[in-house]
Amino acid sequence: MACTLAAPFIQRGRFRLFAETISEYSTATIDLIHGSLVVDLLGLLTLDYRKLIEWQTRPQSFPGSEVARIKASGVTVLHPAVAFVEGDIPALSLGDIERWNEFLAAHPADFLRVDSPDDLALAKAQQKIGILLGFQNSEHFQTEDDVDRYYAMGQRVSQLTYRRNRLGGGSSDARDIGLTEFGARVTARMNAIGMAIDVSHCGDRTTLDIIGASSKPVLATHSNCRALVPSSPRCKTDDAIRKLAAKGGVLGVTMVRPFVHPAGTANIENVLDHVDHVAKLAGVEHVALGTDVDLNGRDRGGIKRYDLDRVRYSRKVFDFTEGLLRRRYDRQDIVAILGGNVQRAMTQICERS
Repeated sequence: MACTLAAPFIQRGRFRLFAETISEYSTATIDLIHGSLVVDLLGLLTLDYRKLIEWQTRPQSFPGSEVARIKASGVTVLHPAVAFVEGDIPALSLGDIERWNEFLAAHPADFLRVDSPDDLALAKAQQKIGILLGFQNSEHFQTEDDVDRYYAMGQRVSQLTYRRNRLGGGSSDARDIGLTEFGARVTARMNAIGMAIDVSHCGDRTTLDIIGASSKPVLATHSNCRALVPSSPRCKTDDAIRKLAAKGGVLGVTMVRPFVHPAGTANIENVLDHVDHVAKLAGVEHVALGTDVDLNGRDRGGIKRYDLDRVRYSRKVFDFTEGLLRRRYDRQDIVAILGGNVQRAMTQICERS
């Protein structure tokens, strides 16, 4: 059922915002979300990629109800990056960014391509959905000049590795080779042109090498804390988080179950534990939100593999913000976590060297 912002007053300063649930949210939560830039550092229109390609190739097929649903979710800006890891990766990547540009050009009233940090605020001011274009694998960079080529097409974020490639190692590799010479040259070119480097799926050694080599802040758009999920190589070590923060970087906390809690229940409280950990370890100015899921969740058929317990993903931002208030984060810190930290980091990243 579609979400609605026709919020009837319930009691004690709480409102019911979503038609499909009886959950209520405090006026403080609602005011924070409606008044803040909210960035999902890995947020997707849909995990149904056939549907996504249909929307991209036939933009008129994208329903207005989806626009309303995204806006009702509270998100201002999405980074809907995917990973091409098989086949002709340069051709697949080129096709994806061309389709995104066709889609965005067909929906100027509802969507805005984020080309600069100013566009983050502009999307909020114009009540549009900002789209920050990127990829979860940088194998489409065959030469350093490809960084410039894709930047000219609108790409603003690139995860250097999903698994081992010419640039470095991935978190799932048996052996992490670290940042290669070519990877270091791509890092330097990305720094120079103002494209953000993402290390979410990079191996531990590669992550540290990239942070060390970069002259600009580095992002982990969707990666949690290894200290809380020791079995997950996709989560970042305390050492990596500290060093990422020292460079001015930001870690987007994900809501994908295996990266949230090692066993048993996994809910919004466990997500908030990762926020707490980063804030205590490196400072609240280095944590953000990168859910890595759309508004429907990942699981199908009632089996819990990826989704959190008792979370409806259409209202995940409201649950997250309500939780931050419950844990007594102040208003300024919540505004920073929801989007201000990303805006600050992107402003530093996008300054031309």
